[in-house]
Formats: sequence, C-alpha cells, structure tokens
Amino acid sequence: QVQFVESGGGLVQPGGSLRLSCAASGSIFKLYTLGWYRQAPGKQREFVADITRGGSPNYIDSVKGRFAISRDNTGNTMYLQMNSLKPEDTGVYYCNTPSLIRAWGQGTQVTVSS
Repeated sequence: QVQFVESGGGLVQPGGSLRLSCAASGSIFKLYTLGWYRQAPGKQREFVADITRGGSPNYIDSVKGRFAISRDNTGNTMYLQMNSLKPEDTGVYYCNTPSLIRAWGQGTQVTVSS
C-alpha cells in the first residue's frame, strides 16, 4: 500500500519561505508524475503543482514565480520550495499522484500570518 508522508510546514510571516518534503513508497515514486495539493480552511482541496518523472514542472497561476517543485528519485522525496508566501497560501499541504489519486497522508500545515 502506498503511503505519503508530508513534512516541513509551520507558521511563517507574509513574505517568508518554507520548504515542504514528501516521502513516498519507493515502488511508485519513480514511475509517476507527483503532485502537491492544499486545502484551506472551509474550502475544497486544490491542485498546486506537479512534476513529471523527467522533472518537468507545472504550477497553478497563483503560485508561479513563487513556488518551485523538485524531486529526488534516488531518495524517493519530492519538495516544494515556497517563497514570498501570502496569507492565501495557508492550508494543509498534501502530496499524491495526479493520474491516480491514492490514500491521502496526514498532510503538513502551512500558516502564513503576521
């Protein structure tokens, strides 16, 4: 069974930075495009960014130029570097495989507030 473990969240002031990590089962990590999602309080979970096996990234417009997704296939870890954070980036961040959504992990809380 695939498991995702997200980490790296926290409380940060507007304009600050965080780096999120996602560890996933080795058997699927190398084979699939991997994605980051987030769920703000009272809202549905939304797609944020994904990265192909070859390392090509894709972002939603609201995070372009501020977030950077990367992956380390050797270490079975995916990252999301988040810069110039805004209050609207607040939420629980999750990782998964966009082509086939699997069981969600616990997520990691990101709070952007002064």
